[in-house]
Amino acid sequence: MHFCFLYLCFSYFSFLVQEICENPEFIIGGANRTDICQGDLGDCWFLAAIACLTLNEKLLFRVIPPDQSFTENYAGIFHFQFWRYGDWIDVIIDDCLPTFNNQLVFTKSSQRNEFWSALLEKAYAKLHGSYEALKGGNTTEAMEDFTGGVTEFYEIKDAPKDLFKIMKKAFERGSLIGCSIDAIVPAQFETRMASGLVKGHAYSVTGVEETTFKAEKVKLVRLRNPWGQVEWNGSWSDNSKEWNIIDKSENARLQHQIKEDGEFWMSFDDFMKNFTKLEICNLTADALESDRLQTWTVSVNEGRWVRGCSAGGCRNFPDTYWTNPQYRLKLLEEDDDPDDNEIVCSFLVALMQKNRRKDRKMGANLYTIGFAIYEVTVVQMHGNKQHLQKDFFLYNASKDRCKSYINMREVSQRFRLPPSEYVIIPSTYEPHQEGEFILRVFSEKRNVSE
Repeated sequence: MHFCFLYLCFSYFSFLVQEICENPEFIIGGANRTDICQGDLGDCWFLAAIACLTLNEKLLFRVIPPDQSFTENYAGIFHFQFWRYGDWIDVIIDDCLPTFNNQLVFTKSSQRNEFWSALLEKAYAKLHGSYEALKGGNTTEAMEDFTGGVTEFYEIKDAPKDLFKIMKKAFERGSLIGCSIDAIVPAQFETRMASGLVKGHAYSVTGVEETTFKAEKVKLVRLRNPWGQVEWNGSWSDNSKEWNIIDKSENARLQHQIKEDGEFWMSFDDFMKNFTKLEICNLTADALESDRLQTWTVSVNEGRWVRGCSAGGCRNFPDTYWTNPQYRLKLLEEDDDPDDNEIVCSFLVALMQKNRRKDRKMGANLYTIGFAIYEVTVVQMHGNKQHLQKDFFLYNASKDRCKSYINMREVSQRFRLPPSEYVIIPSTYEPHQEGEFILRVFSEKRNVSE
C-alpha cells in the first residue's frame, strides 16, 4: 500500500493496480467510450473529451500508446502523450491509483479489471500538477491537448441556421464535439432535470445522423454522459416508441441499444431546445486521419505579456495598448470558392494563455484575453521591422477582432479578409497582467506569420 503523491488525495489511500484486482488489463476489447465512468472528481469536461477521442482510433493511440500491458515487458509504469503548446510531450506515471474501500475513487471502467482510463486521468493530472487541478474546466481544453487542434464555440441560441450541417460535416471529418447545458447558479451544477439531462455538465457528441420517420427525414444527435449512466428520457431515448416504428435495419445502422450506459439519441430539435453550448475541435494536418480531408496551414507564435514592457491591456487603454506583442500576418492566396464573388482569405486565429491551470494552486486564475487585427501597409511597417507606435492605433480602427474578451484558456474565431498584410495584437483586458501565451493562425491557404 502506498500514499498517493498527487495533491487532493490526502484522504484516500493509493494501491497498485495488482492490489485492487486480480488479472488487471490495460485495455480489454479495445478502448471505447463505455470504459469511462466518472468518479468523485469534478472533471466531466475531461472525460467527455476522452469519449470523443475513442471515436477516432488513430488519434486515440497517439495519446494512449497501445503497446503497454500489465504482463508483457511490465515495469510498473505507463506513458501517455499530450499536445502542450505546440509540442507533443510524453508523461510517465506509475500504476498506483487512489482508492477508498478498495474501489477506485476517480475515473474507472465499467469493467473492474480495465485501467486505461484511470491511468490516462492520472497522467493528465500529473501534467497539470495535481488531481485537484482538474476540478472544473472546459471540454475544449482536453480536446486540444489530445489533438493539437483548434476549437470553435457556438452559443446554441445564436447558432447559424445550418448548425446541423456544420455538426455533421465536422463529425465526418473527425472533429471532436462536446456540448453542455448552462447552470445559472453554482448550486445547479450537475443537477439532474426531469428530462434526465444534467445542468452544468459536459456531454460528448458521439453521432450525428438522419433517418426516415413516418415518411419524413428526422435529424438525430447521439450524446454520452460521462457518468456512464443518467440518460435523456424524451423522444428517441433508449426506450421511446420511435424505435419501434422505424425499420429494423435503421435500428442496427444507428446502433440503438436499450442499455443504461450514459449514451442516448435525441432529435436535433430537442438538442437545440435543451443545450446551450457547443464546442467543435477541428483537427490540424498532423492529426488528420486521411490526406483526403481538408488540411490547414498552421503558424505558431509564442510570446509573453511582461508588466511595464509588453502587457498593455486592451484598446480601452491607449497609452499602453501599443506596447502589446505584435504579429505580422501576410495572407497570400484567396479561397478557391469565394462567396458573392468576393476575393477573400479564410483563416482562424486562436490565442491561448499558458500554464494557468497548473499554477492555479498558487492563485493564477485565467486572465480575460482577446485580440484585434489591423491592416497595415509596408510604409506603416517601416520595412516590416518597426513595432507599430501609439499614433497608429489612435488613428486606425481594427479591421476585425474577436467577438469579446473572455476568461477562458483559449479565445478563437474564424475570419474572412482580403489578401493583404495585417498585424494581430493579442492582449489581456487589463494592462500590467503578466503571463505566457501561444498565438496560432490556421488558414485554408498559404500565409506568412511572424
